[in-house]
Amino acid sequence: MSTSDPTTAGGVVGWVVGLIEPLGGPGVALALALENLFPPIPSEAILPLAGFTASQGDLGLAEVIVWATVGSLTGAIILYGLGAWLGRERFRALAGRVPLVKVSDIDRTEAWFLRHGTKAVFFGRMVPVFRSFISIPAGIERMNLSVFLALTTVGSTIWNTLFILLGYHLGEQWHVVEEYVGVGSKLVLAAVAVVCVGFVLVRVRERRRTRRGSGSARPDDEEDTLSWR
Repeated sequence: MSTSDPTTAGGVVGWVVGLIEPLGGPGVALALALENLFPPIPSEAILPLAGFTASQGDLGLAEVIVWATVGSLTGAIILYGLGAWLGRERFRALAGRVPLVKVSDIDRTEAWFLRHGTKAVFFGRMVPVFRSFISIPAGIERMNLSVFLALTTVGSTIWNTLFILLGYHLGEQWHVVEEYVGVGSKLVLAAVAVVCVGFVLVRVRERRRTRRGSGSARPDDEEDTLSWR
């Protein structure tokens, strides 16, 4: 955002201000809960703005951090519940219908999460985009709820505190945080896109090779049939 006056801004900033001004701390929590459920809403815009609000004396700094973490935890619990409702078998059935996806892909992903799930949940809370989605596989695999809540709380507190403090100390220049972190978010999305494209290309080549292999066997089969006759 290019404006340092959030009261005159539109878009995400104007929306966040519309929550914080009448609701205070609970408005911060609501904004962060929705950010978890809808990743296109950037936390790097919400948190520094909340910190700036605290610097103006409208809210206490500790109060903002606590409410922000409550909001993050609320959104994560909802997504965990979604994953638990979906369940392992239902997820496998749905994933198996996705073009180019094999059951072996699901098995490898599941095995990876079982080995690294605690680290994924903790560090995933500090990675744009993944901070929302990491709660779903945790629910699907029914990660111990107490462990999930502890990891999510600590990871979210670290992330939220960092950006709230930046907004608090930068004051009217709080929007600089979003501009710089937004670049990092775009790099993460670009990396995900590259991986997805690479996956598709590999699978398409595998299918072509399989078809060529099965196609080259047909003339031989026909010759064997003719010679037998």
